[in-house]
Amino acid sequence: MKKQKKTVPEFRNEQDEREFWATHDSKEYIDWEKAKTAIFPDLKPAMKTISLRLPEQMLFRIKVLANERDVPYQSLMKLFIRERIDREYEPKRNRRKSSSKADEGQQSPL
Repeated sequence: MKKQKKTVPEFRNEQDEREFWATHDSKEYIDWEKAKTAIFPDLKPAMKTISLRLPEQMLFRIKVLANERDVPYQSLMKLFIRERIDREYEPKRNRRKSSSKADEGQQSPL
């Protein structure tokens, strides 16, 4: 005989729900054996097309790097931008300050 599943509580907001699921096992609330794959055919990623002017040499070097990794160059550019944004928003601002000082003594290869 299967154990009765607990009822998922009502949440006031997404933050309360996040905190709840961070400390509770979903197996106590959801019968995953009955779960079905959800398909959202009309869901589109929130993307914005932009135009970006780059020096030809920089674009060439990005394309070479992308080719070495066997990925589209636009995808590699997004990855590079994302990594830099994550670094900028890092909680430890000291790292950014120390890397900026090191960067000042070096000229960018791009």
